[in-house]
Amino acid sequence: MVRHTMSTTDTRMTKHEANQQRSVAAFMAKKVDFDALIAELAHASDDHFGADPETMLWGETVWLSAATAKLKDVAEQHFCRGEYAV
Repeated sequence: MVRHTMSTTDTRMTKHEANQQRSVAAFMAKKVDFDALIAELAHASDDHFGADPETMLWGETVWLSAATAKLKDVAEQHFCRGEYAV
């Protein structure tokens, strides 16, 4: 009977380990997507998001303000700041 209990425990550990591996693989795939977006945004930022200083209007400023607010929210969630502070 002890062997059966050990076998069940071993099976659970194997399932747990397999689940952990799948979880890590899914996380890393999402991190690749995230890193690609960050790189793309950094490149666009270097180009001032395509805004021409000679023809820039308030629309570009409003868009950048909204985008900054979204990124700030993501940063605050991750770093537990602002409304996400614990």
